[in-house]
Amino acid sequence: MDTCCVPMKSTVHLGRVSTGGFNNGEKEFFGEKIRGSLNSNLRINQLSKSLKLEKKENKIKPGVAYSVITTENDTQTVFVDMPRLERRRANPKDVAAVILGGGEGTKLFPLTSRTATPAVPVGGCYRLIDIPMSNCINSAINKIFVLTQYNSAPLNRHIARTYFGNGVSFGDGFVEVLAATQTPGEAGKKWFQGTADAVRKFIWVFEDAKNKNIENIVVLSGDHLYRMDYMELVQNHIDRNADITLSCAPAEDSRASDFGLVKIDSRGRVVQFAEKPKGFDLKAMQVDTTLVGLSPQDAKKSPYIASMGVYVFKTDVLLKLLKWSYPTSNDFGSEIIPAAIDDYNVQFPEFQFYDPKTPFYTSPRFLPPTKIDNCKIKDAIISHGCFLRDCSVEHSIVGERSRLDCGVELKDTFMMGADYYQTESEIASLLAEGKVPIGIGENTKIRKCIIDKNAKIGKNVSIINKDGVQEADRPEEGFYIRSGIIIILEKATIRDGTVI
Repeated sequence: MDTCCVPMKSTVHLGRVSTGGFNNGEKEFFGEKIRGSLNSNLRINQLSKSLKLEKKENKIKPGVAYSVITTENDTQTVFVDMPRLERRRANPKDVAAVILGGGEGTKLFPLTSRTATPAVPVGGCYRLIDIPMSNCINSAINKIFVLTQYNSAPLNRHIARTYFGNGVSFGDGFVEVLAATQTPGEAGKKWFQGTADAVRKFIWVFEDAKNKNIENIVVLSGDHLYRMDYMELVQNHIDRNADITLSCAPAEDSRASDFGLVKIDSRGRVVQFAEKPKGFDLKAMQVDTTLVGLSPQDAKKSPYIASMGVYVFKTDVLLKLLKWSYPTSNDFGSEIIPAAIDDYNVQFPEFQFYDPKTPFYTSPRFLPPTKIDNCKIKDAIISHGCFLRDCSVEHSIVGERSRLDCGVELKDTFMMGADYYQTESEIASLLAEGKVPIGIGENTKIRKCIIDKNAKIGKNVSIINKDGVQEADRPEEGFYIRSGIIIILEKATIRDGTVI
């Protein structure tokens, strides 16, 4: 360990010291010129002489930076021992993730009429649950619990096919599906009453001996679309010695009321939390978002800080909150987090979420390449195993095993695809009988539409909502309209010549 003798003013403040107590190897220490040689033995002798030590030998402790501070008139000598503290690194083995997948999913209805929201297809070949799962894998978090309840069969099946057995390897980790269940006692007969209640019902999992090393728990939503390294969030959580850490993003006026909003102080500590405020309460949550890195122009457009629904808890803090402090609170966003702000250190860190090197994972289908014959495709994603012939696809996503016949025009549309193939002979037989096969028939025009799985759309159909209808419920005819977007139901049949 290198030391030296440095003259300093009595008002000097000690800052961070680099390795060995020197500034990148230069002859400076805390901004002052070093007096003496850089030979450690010579410096020790000089230090001993200056202090007139008679029978003592100055011993240098390893891992400690020593300095001598003198007043301006040099009549007083002060010793300062500075231990070189290493930053505690977050260890993924000490972290578990809890993914909440049991919500009713009313915002995505009718897509969630038969499936849980996290199992809704996205991006052609993925499910929404693949996003937080992939973020966990890319963050090296391999202890994952998925809580399921509502319409859980498709979600459980996808998780089993993708992440169990021959799917993604988790090494010494695991993925466990914790399905909603009833237990003895009056309280045990109820289903999950909210996000916090879902975790509370399985709190015994984190008290189990095999999970005793879990120090921090990352709580995630199963239906959000984003990319994040959760270990950066955990590292920030550890660096600030936070009890609870929220991941947040700037929000505009038009969308702010859809989120939980936070106010922070200059240290990044959350001082106020409001769940989906309206009116005056919404305006009261405006903050200067230049404090979190936005430019003045962007700060004017986005004057709110919105919670992303991604939380990091110290394990003991989470257990205390759910079992003892707020045993009847059912939701993290509207009850637990606002109540915990006064008693716990709740932090908001700053992050950038884009990373092109981290892939998203999903279940392998082993499908053949897509066959495209004389088609016009612009700004589109075409998944595996599709058959496209003499058609036009613009600004759309076409899911797996989709069939588009001659003259089809697809624009601003998400087609989820099919779960199975129909052979050419089966298709010909259905057409001969006047029935509609899976896929889209000849000369059909579709605009601003979501087509659910295994839908059958016939020939000469027009799905363009030319009257601009914003809301409509026509389940008997196989479709809904939400916010002006037509949604064709799963397994629906749209007959030849239909106009929607």
